[in-house]
Order: sequence, then C-alpha cells, then structure tokens
Amino acid sequence: MGVVVGTRLPQWTVPEVSAEKMKTTAALLRDPTPIHWDTDAVRAIGLGDRPINQGPLNMAYVMNMLAAFSGGHDRLRRLRVRFRGNVRAGDRVSASGVVTALREQDGELLCDCDVELSVAGEGTVLIGTATIALPREGAGDGTT
Repeated sequence: MGVVVGTRLPQWTVPEVSAEKMKTTAALLRDPTPIHWDTDAVRAIGLGDRPINQGPLNMAYVMNMLAAFSGGHDRLRRLRVRFRGNVRAGDRVSASGVVTALREQDGELLCDCDVELSVAGEGTVLIGTATIALPREGAGDGTT
C-alpha cells in the first residue's frame, strides 16, 4: 500500500509505563525532580500517588512509532510537541499519527504527520507534528 495524505500510522503501544525506567531515566538525565521516582513528592503536590513520566520518555514513544513506520530513527527530520497532560507509572499509552502532506526536498521523500500520545481511559497527553523521510518504495511495515 502506498502512503497518501490521510494514511494512519500504525499505533505504538506501551502496555504499562514502568516506574523503574522513570527512575533510571531520571538518573541518566541527571533530573533531580522527585516526581519521577518519589510517590511522597507526587502526593505532596496533589498529583496522585504514582510517579510521573519524564517528557523525553513520552516523546520517545512517539519517535518509536515514527521510526517503525518509516524504517528507522535516522529518518526523523523534525518533531515538535506540546504536552497536555501527565503519563504515570502503570499507564497504558499509545502513540498514533496521520499523514498530512508528502513532498520532495533535497532528494528525499518527506512525510509530514500530526502525532499524538494518549493514555488509555484518560485521553490525549501530547500532540505535535513531525516530518520523516520515507524510503522511495513507501513506508515501513510498522514492526520492530
């Protein structure tokens, strides 16, 4: 199947966001914000009782969806997002997107997309736009 405007990208789903990965990512990013690992800190500011995922991890779910569709992370040319909500430990999230434009630029077939990340039962927590380079034969098969 060829990619056309309106093509829906295959969803990228994380069945359960890991609190342990949040803690590891906070250490790797040298992020001192305790809401990513300390449930007492989350409760103290009134955001529930589960650690809150880092924005870069939420963006990575969208990037993984784009890479699966286009054939690799090296095909991402641009990603702009707006955070609209929180992802918490234990949440099921799904990244999705739709093709909004196709164009040639500098010898590449570029695909512009609207993208989003949703939490099951809660709705959209991230929206944005992306540009990926597609292989000449079209898009990848969405598998990893």
